[in-house]
Amino acid sequence: MSSQATSLHAWLTSETPTSRRQARWAAIYKGWLSLKSNHMAMAGLAIILALVLIALLAPWIAPHDPFVQDLGNRLQPLGTEGHVLGTDSLGRDILSRLIHGARITLYIVALVALIAPVAGLLVGTISGYAGGVTDMVLMRITDIFLAFPRLVLALAFVAALGAGIENAVLAISLTAWPPYARMARAETLTIRSSDYISAIRLQGAGPLRIIIKHIWPLCISSLIVRVTLDMAGIILAAAGLGFLGLGAQPPSPEWGAMISEGRRFILDHWWVATMPGLAIFAVSLAFNLLGDGLRDVLDPKDSTS
Repeated sequence: MSSQATSLHAWLTSETPTSRRQARWAAIYKGWLSLKSNHMAMAGLAIILALVLIALLAPWIAPHDPFVQDLGNRLQPLGTEGHVLGTDSLGRDILSRLIHGARITLYIVALVALIAPVAGLLVGTISGYAGGVTDMVLMRITDIFLAFPRLVLALAFVAALGAGIENAVLAISLTAWPPYARMARAETLTIRSSDYISAIRLQGAGPLRIIIKHIWPLCISSLIVRVTLDMAGIILAAAGLGFLGLGAQPPSPEWGAMISEGRRFILDHWWVATMPGLAIFAVSLAFNLLGDGLRDVLDPKDSTS
């Protein structure tokens, strides 16, 4: 077994790869080693993996049903027997609601991370490659979206679409795509004038093939870093919508809605609002730490220095 591990390590760290597959896996392995040496990024990754595990195992690890009310046991303090983080104004266990709320947070983050970067990548690459009137029209639309504060624009969309998780995801996605479009356009403008793109065009490749096969792969690394760094903003935007009653609806254990409910008791029963606030803070910090680490690994300027 050790000889196989040694041969695999030698295959991944070879300075003269013999195939594209070996070169690709060697680059991934070297990037992982670089990320692994960043202790802050690994701490962020550990928190995110723990959040994913908690969300997956929520029905089994939550000590209580997050929806069951017990008015005779309301506003119990931290450390109460059977309620480690206390209870809220309806006697529901805060820890159980935080655990189940992790599912809602990951659901929102995952959907926005699938919608916004893809939309931005499409708009940015088409705008940068086509140029001319197409570029002008798409970029002016992008500028209009960028002119409004993200949360204010999300509030406007949710108010028009109606409250709910899906509408909140759609609203956040509609406000999150412009930065990705600007980034993809900048990358495309640099790439489209390269010699190898001209060679590919002379071989008969059409615009669609050039964009999908040769421009998109070069934009992915920058988008991954930007998405990871934007996750904190997405979580805060979702929590803000929930706080204002426009996101997940009661009795859903969404962290922003939990803070909104607990603000009435912030002076005498501070833990009701503080615990979900700390959860939002920890997850947002974890994504920022991981994003900083990925930026160091995937930054082409650092790799060439």
